[in-house]
Formats: sequence, structure tokens, C-alpha cells
Amino acid sequence: MHVQNPELQLQQQVEALIFASEEAVSVQTIRQVTGSALDSAMLHALVERLNREYEASGRTFRIHRLAGGYRFLTCPEYGEMLKKLLAPKIQRRLSRSILEVLAVIAYNQPVTRSEILQIRGVSPDYALERLLFRGFIEIRGRMDSPGKPLQYGTTKEFLDLFHLSSLRDLPKLREIREIRQEEDEQHHHS
Repeated sequence: MHVQNPELQLQQQVEALIFASEEAVSVQTIRQVTGSALDSAMLHALVERLNREYEASGRTFRIHRLAGGYRFLTCPEYGEMLKKLLAPKIQRRLSRSILEVLAVIAYNQPVTRSEILQIRGVSPDYALERLLFRGFIEIRGRMDSPGKPLQYGTTKEFLDLFHLSSLRDLPKLREIREIRQEEDEQHHHS
């Protein structure tokens, strides 16, 4: 058995971790899982080295540093092509709770966080953050009431996601439930 260079071994462990994770991986997580005493600077240097290797060998992805840590992202020039692949997936990937918040916004816009909270009874913060990030909702302005809360509305991307030409084409809520049920049944059979 060949003795592996410990630095290379750590580099491969870090690469595998970031590759396998759905979310950005933090320095703390990398330290815990690998059991190494990596600090941010060492990790950054290691990631830079991996990225140089990806670039040199013509790979279409790099490891990026985001707020939550590190994750693999495809190079921007492949964005348009990948959108075509991911469009149907994104629809499924929006979790039920996020879809519910999106529905509340679609039917009640412009609507504030506290109005969404009243309708749903649970904090919409995570859903709002994801929907803004995905570009399905936008901030429409502020309500003319104490505290001037932000108002949210849907975007053209929202219409595209559900193949609607305008908000007038929004199905009635009952139809949405039926559509969801049909989709759920299809997914169980597929």
C-alpha cells in the first residue's frame, strides 16, 4: 500500500466533502469531518489549488466561497444551457412550504411579511429568502403603515415557472391543489 502525501489526502477529502454536499460547506464542518486543524487561510489555499487544477484540465466548474462556506458552481458560460436542464427540477425542488408562501404572495400581492404570517401561521422568513434568491418574488415597495413594512410580489420568472402568460391566468386555489395531487401521484408511479 503506497503511503499517501497527507496534504494531498486532505485536499481530496475536502474536495469530496464539498462535492457531496447539497449546501455550502463551512470551515467548521470540514474540520469536524476530516478531523484536521485546518484554518480558513489553509483551506482557502487548498481550494485555490484545486481550482487551478480544474482550470488547467479544462473542467467546467470551480469551488466558490459563499456566505455559508464553500461549494461547487458551474462556470457562468454554461448557465443558459443548464437552465434548460434544471427548469422542470426547480419546480419540484421548491418545497411544499415554499410553494405555499409563493401561493399566498401570488394571490394577495402586494403583501407584507406579517400578512403572510397571518395567513399561514408560521414564519415565512426562510421561504421569502429562497424565493427572493431564486428570483420568483421581488420587493414591490413599502406599505404606508407604521414601520413601513416591505411588500412582496411575484416576478416574470414566477410566471415562466408555471407557464403563465399573466397573473390573470393564475388557477383558482382549488385547481392548484388538484394539480399538486396529480403531480404527486405521477411522481409515485414514475
